[in-house]
Amino acid sequence: MSNRVTKAVFPVAGFGTRFLPATKSVPKEILPLVDRPLIQYAIDEARAAGITEFIFVTSRGKSALEDYFDSAPELETALQEGKKHSLIETLRQTDMDSGAVAYIRQQERRGLGHAVWCARRLIGDEPFAVILPDDVIDAETPCLEQMIESYREIGGNMVAAMEVARENVSSYGILDVADSVGSTMRVRGMVEKPKVENAPSNLAVIGRYILTPKVLENLDSMKAGAGGEIQLTDAIAGEISSSQNVHAFRFKGRRFDCGTKSGYLQATVAFGLARDELRDEFLEFLRSAVDTEVPIPAARAV
Repeated sequence: MSNRVTKAVFPVAGFGTRFLPATKSVPKEILPLVDRPLIQYAIDEARAAGITEFIFVTSRGKSALEDYFDSAPELETALQEGKKHSLIETLRQTDMDSGAVAYIRQQERRGLGHAVWCARRLIGDEPFAVILPDDVIDAETPCLEQMIESYREIGGNMVAAMEVARENVSSYGILDVADSVGSTMRVRGMVEKPKVENAPSNLAVIGRYILTPKVLENLDSMKAGAGGEIQLTDAIAGEISSSQNVHAFRFKGRRFDCGTKSGYLQATVAFGLARDELRDEFLEFLRSAVDTEVPIPAARAV
């Protein structure tokens, strides 16, 4: 089996209930971070890592996500007539080559492991990446590209990892790691959402994975784990015990959990300040908001 990774799975079937009512009609993955939707950051990261086949695991109500990656000839014509050439180029960056994108329905929401398993026939007998668009990672070298560079040397299965506050370990898959070589650590064990007192460390799995097809076979049992869901970490843990070929990769970069309102707002500030055309005015507002009492909008949500 080659260790060249060209396929990536994007599990995007969730309701996005933390962002209701916005996500009643708009998929969470389409919510903008400055002027690009969350899913575009994930796609750009995958492209930078050499991914050429993109598999979206979707559900009913996600048609806007499919439309986003389609061409928009009427809009392009309008922009052409308005001589807005830079916007045309920006728009074309969202287009995907014909045949590069596939959509699979997850008809029952049974957890991340089940979502990845739904894509098994398109993955075939090849290593593949999994990217969770909620986890936006700001890095000089995109996170998945960092991982693939290391993966070429060691193969097996690899998960992105970062340290989290001890009191937050019950929200993550937590790793028990052994020896490390640079940014890579051999994983001795994984546990999904442990209690604080039972966590083997505070090193958490973040939403980037490079996996072997054997993980899909482990998912065939459909064994429910934490929260009654089919957990991807459980299937990966099966490879630790049988093959000892699971590694954690401590990536370089800042991760924003855009699956939460707080993380989404933090990412908006960080990416807004990174834009030359926005930085000065935005920074001035932020400073004034911190230094003075900013009125709360009358129509605030409760």
